[in-house]
Amino acid sequence: MISVAQGSDQPIIVWDWIGRNLGNILDRTIEHLVLTAIAIVVGTLLSVILTLLALRWRRSYGPITWVTGLLYTIPSLALFTFLVPITGLSVLTAEIGLVSYTLLILVRNMVTGIDEVPQEVVDAAKGMGYTRRGRFWKIEVPLALPVIINGIRLATVTVIGLVTVTSLIGLGGLGFFILRGLQTFSSPIGTTQIFVGTALSIALAVTADLSLVALEKVATPWRPRGTP
Repeated sequence: MISVAQGSDQPIIVWDWIGRNLGNILDRTIEHLVLTAIAIVVGTLLSVILTLLALRWRRSYGPITWVTGLLYTIPSLALFTFLVPITGLSVLTAEIGLVSYTLLILVRNMVTGIDEVPQEVVDAAKGMGYTRRGRFWKIEVPLALPVIINGIRLATVTVIGLVTVTSLIGLGGLGFFILRGLQTFSSPIGTTQIFVGTALSIALAVTADLSLVALEKVATPWRPRGTP
């Protein structure tokens, strides 16, 4: 049980425990990724619908951002506690909460991205004979992709962090180790579990963010590299 020392001889990280629990760590990591992926996919689909509504009827943008902003400001623990009596200790409960935290970020970035497309580009597309729908999907959306993907990056990192909170309802992916570690914090095993849950959660967030940066570069080859 060789590890980093806490004080004189008390270990902080029990590497033997990590080796014995690699299978469980892998399972919890996969659960974390699945919960995150579901939330981002569903949140993106709902945000596309809300964005189209806001762009079509501009007066609806205010109420949409008000509602999604209200959902975003509700503390995650309070939201999950409210949902449990209705949907139980289930994936549905977790996903309702996780998806709700993506909507404000995604809708704002999608609408902003479309609004920032230069008017002269839109006018040029009109002159070339593009229909309104054609301009939107073939001109405006591609040009708005950098802003849209930035929103997805922020939403993804946010959800990866929030997934750990769902450990309180029996899920949580890597949050399972953080919760268990807090329950036995005074022991070396407890601090080891906190280390594992925290370190891997950070690693997932960084990896996801870098992957989306790479996706943006592939999806926008026309954009000068180094453009913020």
